[in-house]
Amino acid sequence: MKETPTAGQFWIVLARCSKALAMRVEQSVSSAGMCLTDFMILEALLHKGPLTITEIQGKILLASGSMTAAVDRLEKKGMIVRRAMQQDRRARQLELTPSGRRVIERIFREHEAEFESLIGVLGDGEKRQTYASLKKLGLHAAVPFVRDPA
Repeated sequence: MKETPTAGQFWIVLARCSKALAMRVEQSVSSAGMCLTDFMILEALLHKGPLTITEIQGKILLASGSMTAAVDRLEKKGMIVRRAMQQDRRARQLELTPSGRRVIERIFREHEAEFESLIGVLGDGEKRQTYASLKKLGLHAAVPFVRDPA
């Protein structure tokens, strides 16, 4: 495309790209026998360490009802444990069990390799530029929009 895309064209391409990538991520995770919600929780705990449900929820953007069901499911499978926090005995921190760590490390390695292969369609410069541009756009879009009352 030689002309600069309009905001509408940009949105459509971005939305379609996001949907296609999300479908590939879900396929990758489900082929490993896990649902996406469980994967995202385990992956957050793998890379960030023990977290509260609220902290995980903020990282993976999941509704609280879905989070509770997923945490219950993962705990029942022996992949995570809830531990009381010393600072606030009412709060609970989630932590990977040794079994949960082994499972998510294996699945994450496979998923990461598949995703790297998928993103490999872009050269290193394109990856850096796309990453920087999307981050800039996302941060700008996160600022509340205020209409001029005039």
